Amino acid sequence: MSNRKVRVGELVKREISDILHTRFKTSAVLITITEVDVSPDNKNALVFYSVIEANGFTRKKAQQFFAKNSSMFRRELGKRIVLKFLPALTFAFDEKNRAAAMVNELIDELVEPESETSKSEDSSKPDA
Repeated sequence: MSNRKVRVGELVKREISDILHTRFKTSAVLITITEVDVSPDNKNALVFYSVIEANGFTRKKAQQFFAKNSSMFRRELGKRIVLKFLPALTFAFDEKNRAAAMVNELIDELVEPESETSKSEDSSKPDA
């Protein structure tokens, strides 16, 4: 991955997050921009976001929010940064957080097996 691609992705991520949290304070409290993957030619960008589902705000409402406001995000991004090609933005829900939460739940559910030393101690004791 080229260094420029990473820098442009981080710049776009920071600016979209700033736009989100300054212009849409009420809607954006529960949305976090997690990652931006920019194509090698900088013409397309895939923006990943996560949602804290609370107070009736769900993943579906976040999708509708981004579908409705995607052109505004691109327009504001064009005012804030200067690039030869301003990337077209596509918003996608970040599934990594959900997968990580599921792994954590599975780990929490695991029961620690009895150790071999405690089994051998129990067998060496005489029965009463």
